[in-house]
Order: sequence, then C-alpha cells, then structure tokens
Amino acid sequence: MVRTALRTTATRHSSDLSKRPAEVFAEAENHPVTVTRRDGEALVLMSQREAVARERLLEFAAQLIGVAVDDDGPLVSRMSRAFPWMFALSPDDRNTCAQDLVDAARASFSTDQPHLALAELTSWRETATALAAGLGSVDIEWLAADGKSAVERP
Repeated sequence: MVRTALRTTATRHSSDLSKRPAEVFAEAENHPVTVTRRDGEALVLMSQREAVARERLLEFAAQLIGVAVDDDGPLVSRMSRAFPWMFALSPDDRNTCAQDLVDAARASFSTDQPHLALAELTSWRETATALAAGLGSVDIEWLAADGKSAVERP
C-alpha cells in the first residue's frame, strides 16, 4: 500500500492490468490503484466519482484557506463571503455552519475521508437553499399515523 495525500491506495503492476483487468478495475471502483510501470512513471487508476470528490475537496480547501488568511472580521463573516449561500441562514445558524464546516474539514483532512467535509458542505448548502426557497417559513401541521388528527410536534 502507498500513502497518498488523500488516502491509501493499492499498488498493482502494469502486467496485472493486462492479465486481470476486471480485477484491477473492480478494485479501482472502491479506491485508487497505483499502477507501476517499468518504463515510466506510476499511474493512478480511480473512479470518476473519486476524482470528482477529490476535485471538490480541493476547491473547498482553497476556499477555506482564503477564509483563514483573510483577517477582515470574525470567522462567520469571512465564511459568509466565501460561501454567499450562508446569508440565507439565520445569524445563529451561520455561526453553527461556519464552525461545523471548519470541524468537518479538519476531520476530513486528518482522516483522509473527503466525504466528511463534502457531506457537511452539501448539507448546509442544501439547507440554505431550502430556506431561501421559503420552505422554512411554513407552519407545519403534524398528523397522527392515521393521517387525520393533528398532534403536537414529535
């Protein structure tokens, strides 16, 4: 196994790719596979999903670095400038969101698990989008299992 910047990958020889392609491809669907070659630099084979996740994580990291080096105002203000959708959240939710995103990014980078930060980012952005669409301003009537009688919020 070879340790990369974002996760552990399996190592295969290029001959494995020609002799047992289905096996190598199946492995690459689960995690990146480093393919070593005698006549050239090693290559990495990964799913498009994995490549997109890495790209999104790097974009998120670049935005967080921009926030970190900006010294104009508190964290939540700097984060809101980097992620304008945060303005759809209440001031308290913006504070929580900013801290949650930083915490998720730290966990993601320290454990080599990009999905932690990306899931948190997506969750907060989708929440802000729903609020901006007015979905948070409707009074909800909670119904019993029979679907007919109203009950208190669960």
